[in-house]
Amino acid sequence: MSTASETRRRSATDPLAALSEVEDRVLWLSSAIVDHANRVRPNPSGLKVGGHQASSASMVSIMTALWFRHLRPEDRVSVKPHASPVLHSINYLLGELDASYLPTLRAWGGLQSYPSRSKDPDPVDYSTGSVGIGATATIWGALARRYTDKSGDGGFRGRQYALVGDAELDEGAVWEALIDPQVPELGELVWIVDLNRQSLDRVVPNIAADRLRSMFAAAGWQVLTLKYGTLLEELFTRPGGDALRSRIDTMSNPEYQRLLRCPADELRERLPGTGAGADQVSGLLAQLDDALLTEAIRNLGGHDMAALDMALSSIDDTRPTVILAYTVKGYGLPSQGHPQNHSSLLTEQQMRELADRVGTDPDQPWTGFAPDSAAGRLCAQTATRLHRDDPAPVAPPALPMDIGRTPAGTATTQAALGRVLLDLTRSAPEAAARVVTVSPDVSSSTNLGGWVNKVGVWSAGERTDWFADDPETILHWREKPTGQHIELGIAETNLVGLLGELGATWSRWGEPLLPIGVMYDPFVQRALEPWSFGLYAGGQSILVGTPSGVTLAPEGGAHQSITTPSLGLEQPGCVTYEPAFAIDTEWTLLASLARLGRSDGTSAYLRLSTRPVDQTLAAVPTDPAARERRRQQVVAGAYPLLRREGAQVTIAAMGAMVTEALAAADRLHQMGIPADVVCVTSPGLLFRALNARLGQDDAPDWILDQAFPVDRAAPLVTVLDGHPHTLAFLSTIHQVPLRTLGVTRFGQSGSLEEVYRYHRIDTDSIIRAALDLTE
Repeated sequence: MSTASETRRRSATDPLAALSEVEDRVLWLSSAIVDHANRVRPNPSGLKVGGHQASSASMVSIMTALWFRHLRPEDRVSVKPHASPVLHSINYLLGELDASYLPTLRAWGGLQSYPSRSKDPDPVDYSTGSVGIGATATIWGALARRYTDKSGDGGFRGRQYALVGDAELDEGAVWEALIDPQVPELGELVWIVDLNRQSLDRVVPNIAADRLRSMFAAAGWQVLTLKYGTLLEELFTRPGGDALRSRIDTMSNPEYQRLLRCPADELRERLPGTGAGADQVSGLLAQLDDALLTEAIRNLGGHDMAALDMALSSIDDTRPTVILAYTVKGYGLPSQGHPQNHSSLLTEQQMRELADRVGTDPDQPWTGFAPDSAAGRLCAQTATRLHRDDPAPVAPPALPMDIGRTPAGTATTQAALGRVLLDLTRSAPEAAARVVTVSPDVSSSTNLGGWVNKVGVWSAGERTDWFADDPETILHWREKPTGQHIELGIAETNLVGLLGELGATWSRWGEPLLPIGVMYDPFVQRALEPWSFGLYAGGQSILVGTPSGVTLAPEGGAHQSITTPSLGLEQPGCVTYEPAFAIDTEWTLLASLARLGRSDGTSAYLRLSTRPVDQTLAAVPTDPAARERRRQQVVAGAYPLLRREGAQVTIAAMGAMVTEALAAADRLHQMGIPADVVCVTSPGLLFRALNARLGQDDAPDWILDQAFPVDRAAPLVTVLDGHPHTLAFLSTIHQVPLRTLGVTRFGQSGSLEEVYRYHRIDTDSIIRAALDLTE
């Protein structure tokens, strides 16, 4: 097996000679990084370490051409997950990664399995690893970059490249993102598809490149196809060349891949085929020596520096661009083209042969270039050209802890969200100016209408509101570059993707935002995986799920969010709240906003309800000190809502179920069984507090003494509009008997009373559970 630099070694005067030398070194380093992790580094457990030499090799030419010829400091690149060793190799050659990290792939504290902004020691623009998310992240990164620029010129500040494996295009989330109406306006988007036609297990029989071209073109993208390299293109101009092109174009992917494994004599037999042009192809092949023939069959555009250079120079910045770059998986390695090469590893002998071929020492695997060599100078020049200064840290705006309003009458926690945002524009305008809300076409139905009317809808350019003079129009859709609400199509994965990138602007661009995404809570699970990945990548934001639970009684079983309370409890990097009253919503939202846009910040998930609740039940203290004490308790996770002398049972309730809990406590009192009621606002914070008390966390634990003091320890009934295990741990605070009430099965449409009774979370069920514990 040979690389292009071996069979057609460039002359010293060739402007691409140094680039080819860098390409060879990147191939070696990326292969050696994986080799060392699996074959050299001690592994006492014997567990597979893993890594992807073949998947990296298919990207070496593309990434070398991009970094060392075309990338600019204002550009950002999302690298496909399995090519992380290539990224680390390039960063090492550019002086951005110390050589001591090269042997640490997948080791503790070392190079991560896949590119990670938050955990890798070298520069990574986008975290990838969950297939498809890294590609679409560039879309949301472009929108976030434009949003942070209020100059009115569209905010075009560098390209957003995505290096995508062709198998990633199987993910539906990719196409959900592509068809969002705003995407065709994002000319800074450039996707380069590594079209190696292999997946993890096989050679894909029909990659349907023509279909991909049509789909991207229909979405408004410029489509550049990089199929053949300059060597093959030159052969196509010779006699018999048309027949050769036709033969390669029409053969199946598996047949082509098999040819990559053939020596020259076998190629001369197989390549002509049996069709009408076979004799012409045979005649052309007879003119080529063996080395040229074996090089020609794998001379695809994705490995040809001249072809790559031309494609990257042809990008139209007025619309998104996709480059379909045909490649060979494992290019330049003995495993190239093999259908099972995805995780295959080169042997020690094969590594030594590779080192010899590319001109390096296998016993000194991390050797760089001499500074005075052509390749060394190219690396130094590239490092200087791509140098970025870290963004100057900007402190997030100060936020009030309490706006001072005491809600009265009947209200919902969902409506309180919009009310708080409007209050913020008056009480803290600087902070309100940093708020950006995002919705998948549910702004009006989630009570954001007033906020949208106040701040407007964001778009890259101002658009005419043709309904501005319609007297019956309540929601005014004023689209302008200064708007603070971004509306997406009905695709929850798009929303959380954008939310993650808006939440990363503080670290990426030095512009802290306060992003709030609002979606129907039953669909949070649909968005859970990309949302979680956004948190892992450092995006800090607030996700609001509303309306929630079986309290959506008339909507029926299809619109229930049973497990979302425990999902919030279990999600790292996130504080979850389920407020019961409007004032709880205000306090938890303000506290959540205050945690955003900072190096020690966290995200939040608020689960809100459309159930109207009598706000006087909150019994908000009128004394300022007592009110502040209540606020601190709400934000910390729980507060005592009702205390009765000699309480024989405690009812811990969450969100919409507080009304039933209070009604049950009143009836129990009439029966001679006094009961306390504790309103739980954050099971996650309470769980951390409990773990801290056990020495397993460093969180504060004072809230346990105030919400569940030891002198009031009593049998416990927990109730929530979600899965009951969410609050089951509360009984371990004082090791008391427990009954857990919640939702464990699908329901059906009905009145609130009927649905609550069916799920046994109604007032009667709470009373029966309390009686079981006390009698």
